[in-house]
Amino acid sequence: VQLVESGGGLAHTGGSLRLSCAASGFTFNRYSMGWARQAPGKQRETVATIRPGGSTDYPDFVKGRFTVSRDNAKNTVFLQMNSLKLEDTAVYYCYRLVSGYPDYWGQGTQVTVSS
Repeated sequence: VQLVESGGGLAHTGGSLRLSCAASGFTFNRYSMGWARQAPGKQRETVATIRPGGSTDYPDFVKGRFTVSRDNAKNTVFLQMNSLKLEDTAVYYCYRLVSGYPDYWGQGTQVTVSS
Protein backbone atom coordinates (compact mmCIF):
# COMPACT_ATOMS: atom_id res chain seq x y z
CA VAL A 1 0.00 0.00 0.00
CA GLN A 2 1.27 3.42 -0.93
CA LEU A 3 -0.37 6.81 -0.47
CA VAL A 4 1.34 9.88 -1.94
CA GLU A 5 0.01 13.36 -1.26
CA SER A 6 0.68 16.40 -3.39
CA GLY A 7 -0.62 19.92 -3.85
CA GLY A 8 0.38 21.54 -0.60
CA GLY A 9 2.02 24.92 -0.46
CA LEU A 10 1.47 28.51 0.55
CA ALA A 11 -1.88 30.30 0.37
CA HIS A 12 -3.24 33.55 1.72
CA THR A 13 -6.19 33.76 4.06
CA GLY A 14 -9.37 33.39 2.07
CA GLY A 15 -7.55 31.52 -0.66
CA SER A 16 -7.79 27.95 -1.90
CA LEU A 17 -5.64 24.88 -2.35
CA ARG A 18 -6.38 21.45 -3.76
CA LEU A 19 -4.61 18.42 -2.38
CA SER A 20 -4.35 15.09 -4.15
CA CYS A 21 -3.53 11.64 -2.82
CA ALA A 22 -2.51 8.96 -5.29
CA ALA A 23 -3.14 5.46 -3.98
CA SER A 24 -1.60 2.20 -5.11
CA GLY A 25 -1.15 -1.36 -3.95
CA PHE A 26 -4.77 -2.11 -3.08
CA THR A 27 -8.25 -2.12 -4.60
CA PHE A 28 -8.95 1.55 -4.10
CA ASN A 29 -12.68 1.54 -4.84
CA ARG A 30 -13.37 -0.86 -1.96
CA TYR A 31 -12.04 1.41 0.78
CA SER A 32 -13.09 4.53 2.59
CA MET A 33 -10.41 7.20 2.58
CA GLY A 34 -9.72 10.18 4.75
CA TRP A 35 -7.73 13.35 5.21
CA ALA A 36 -6.28 14.49 8.50
CA ARG A 37 -3.98 17.31 9.56
CA GLN A 38 -1.49 18.00 12.29
CA ALA A 39 -0.33 21.44 13.31
CA PRO A 40 2.82 21.94 15.41
CA GLY A 41 2.18 21.04 19.03
CA LYS A 42 -1.31 19.74 18.32
CA GLN A 43 -2.88 16.34 17.90
CA ARG A 44 -3.67 14.98 14.47
CA GLU A 45 -7.32 15.61 13.56
CA THR A 46 -9.54 14.31 10.79
CA VAL A 47 -10.80 16.90 8.32
CA ALA A 48 -12.72 14.72 5.86
CA THR A 49 -13.68 11.16 5.06
CA ILE A 50 -15.20 9.64 1.93
CA ARG A 51 -16.74 6.21 1.47
CA PRO A 52 -16.35 4.06 -1.64
CA GLY A 53 -19.68 5.26 -2.99
CA GLY A 54 -18.80 8.91 -2.47
CA SER A 55 -20.66 9.85 0.70
CA THR A 56 -18.67 12.21 2.89
CA ASP A 57 -18.26 13.42 6.46
CA TYR A 58 -16.64 16.58 7.82
CA PRO A 59 -16.05 18.02 11.27
CA ASP A 60 -17.78 21.32 11.94
CA PHE A 61 -14.59 23.36 11.76
CA VAL A 62 -14.16 22.68 8.01
CA LYS A 63 -17.74 22.06 6.97
CA GLY A 64 -18.70 24.35 4.10
CA ARG A 65 -15.05 25.16 3.32
CA PHE A 66 -13.43 21.78 2.53
CA THR A 67 -14.68 19.24 0.02
CA VAL A 68 -13.37 15.70 -0.33
CA SER A 69 -13.86 13.76 -3.56
CA ARG A 70 -12.45 10.69 -5.23
CA ASP A 71 -11.77 9.40 -8.70
CA ASN A 72 -11.94 5.62 -8.46
CA ALA A 73 -10.73 5.24 -12.06
CA LYS A 74 -7.52 7.11 -11.18
CA ASN A 75 -7.13 5.75 -7.63
CA THR A 76 -6.98 9.29 -6.32
CA VAL A 77 -8.66 11.19 -3.50
CA PHE A 78 -8.79 14.97 -3.45
CA LEU A 79 -9.28 17.66 -0.83
CA GLN A 80 -10.46 21.03 -2.08
CA MET A 81 -9.85 23.67 0.58
CA ASN A 82 -11.52 27.06 0.21
CA SER A 83 -11.77 30.12 2.43
CA LEU A 84 -8.52 29.14 4.11
CA LYS A 85 -7.78 30.43 7.58
CA LEU A 86 -4.51 30.87 9.44
CA GLU A 87 -5.48 27.94 11.67
CA ASP A 88 -5.63 25.63 8.65
CA THR A 89 -1.83 25.68 8.59
CA ALA A 90 -0.69 22.09 9.16
CA VAL A 91 0.75 19.01 7.55
CA TYR A 92 -2.06 17.23 5.74
CA TYR A 93 -2.15 13.45 5.45
CA CYS A 94 -4.36 11.09 3.54
CA TYR A 95 -5.12 7.68 4.96
CA ARG A 96 -6.99 4.48 4.24
CA LEU A 97 -9.76 3.32 6.54
CA VAL A 98 -10.43 -0.26 7.54
CA SER A 99 -13.41 -0.94 9.82
CA GLY A 100 -13.52 2.75 10.58
CA TYR A 101 -9.88 3.08 11.59
CA PRO A 102 -6.84 4.34 9.66
CA ASP A 103 -4.38 1.63 8.73
CA TYR A 104 -2.08 3.29 6.18
CA TRP A 105 -0.94 6.89 5.98
CA GLY A 106 0.75 9.01 3.37
CA GLN A 107 3.89 10.99 4.11
CA GLY A 108 2.04 14.29 4.38
CA THR A 109 2.10 17.61 2.56
CA GLN A 110 2.61 20.99 4.17
CA VAL A 111 -0.09 23.64 3.90
CA THR A 112 0.80 27.12 5.11
CA VAL A 113 -1.74 29.91 5.24
CA SER A 114 -0.52 33.45 5.70
CA SER A 115 -2.26 36.79 6.07
